[in-house]
Amino acid sequence: MKLSYLYVKRLFLCGLIAFCLISPLSITGLLAQDTVQQVVPGRENLPAQEKKPYLIMISIDGFRWDLADKYNARFLKKMRSCGVEAKSMQPSYPSLTFPNHYAIITGLYPAHHGLVDNYFYDPKKQATYKVSNKNAVRDSSWYGGEPLWVLAEKAGMLTASFYWVGSEAAIDGVRPTYYYKYNEKIPIDSRISAVKSWLELPEAKRPHLITFYFPEVDHMEHLHGVDAPETAAAVKFVDQSIEQLYDSCKLTGLPINFIVLSDHGFANLDTTKYLSAPVLDTSHYLIRGGSALTHIYARDEVGQRGLSKLYKQLKLNATHYKVYKASKTPHFWHYRTKDDPNGRIGDIILVPYPPYSFYFGGRKGLGAHGFDNRLQDMQATFYCWGPAFKQHQQIKSFPNVAIYPMVARLLGIEIPKTLKIDGKIKTLAPILKEKDGH
Repeated sequence: MKLSYLYVKRLFLCGLIAFCLISPLSITGLLAQDTVQQVVPGRENLPAQEKKPYLIMISIDGFRWDLADKYNARFLKKMRSCGVEAKSMQPSYPSLTFPNHYAIITGLYPAHHGLVDNYFYDPKKQATYKVSNKNAVRDSSWYGGEPLWVLAEKAGMLTASFYWVGSEAAIDGVRPTYYYKYNEKIPIDSRISAVKSWLELPEAKRPHLITFYFPEVDHMEHLHGVDAPETAAAVKFVDQSIEQLYDSCKLTGLPINFIVLSDHGFANLDTTKYLSAPVLDTSHYLIRGGSALTHIYARDEVGQRGLSKLYKQLKLNATHYKVYKASKTPHFWHYRTKDDPNGRIGDIILVPYPPYSFYFGGRKGLGAHGFDNRLQDMQATFYCWGPAFKQHQQIKSFPNVAIYPMVARLLGIEIPKTLKIDGKIKTLAPILKEKDGH
């Protein structure tokens, strides 16, 4: 199926309005009214950082490991063959948007960095984090770890973000020098133009790390499923947009490196196999989470005393989903009580497996993610190319937390020994050229 760039854009925009009924990121975008670039004043690159490499890190939300081939993403297939292509990339658990974008940018598993779900409760704060709540999204107290832009800015290297989870919050008091509040009203041409303008700034003001985000594929998969023509059109739109971004950046003459990745994969759902969440006494228990992961929190001492009995009842009645105590989830998820210093994982969690999922009302979408990160459908994408990367390399699947130390090395930034991360440099160091390509 061959689709023109303008047709694909029109098709995406038609579906976007309907998707806003179920997409947390879309709701966040519609709530945000500010489309003006934010600039932190008074910053410049240190002279030692001005000659360091440039990197644009692009996330395609929901771009499952096989979508480039499934829908013939011509440009991405061309560029991955010139650089590095992973068989797939394993998301962190849960395979949700906010936890995984923040895992990639901090090198920490979700239980370690604090965003344990798109929607969760913090008993210590006695407050709920939800991606549609812009005040929570911009509150740095929810975010642990040190995002790559914070690491770079502390080292005297400027950064920019056209959307990434956490970029609107002053984490450890630091935001990217240039950033935008999340708002899908800004057209793609304007976003690409903004990136080019950043790269045309004088060396002292030019960002070396830029993050860029595409929501379109995830939108269409939620609404229509992985196999739908609308999803194919969204893949074409993103592929052509990245080509446009690449061509625009080439005009600057700078040696720019590119990483294209995704936060998670996607699974088709069967609307006849939606599950009802258990009915609980809400005076003693809270339910948070979503269709692929549901948290149950005891909200008082009565609830705490009843957890053991509740767990046994849920286990007895569970059909098409698994029931775990937070202290005894699968160890390879890194998602247990001992991993969770904030206590944000539910005391009990319910985990369905596709095509089954929980239903909490609203439109019944045909696709979802958030499921067990070992499932093939949940696997994500990783491609990269540019002067710092080796050419014509194919690598095996790896955990997404490994990106952080590799990017730090590429940019020539030391990770302080006091900063603990889960990602290992040995995982992706082999894809870098000697001396990081400069």
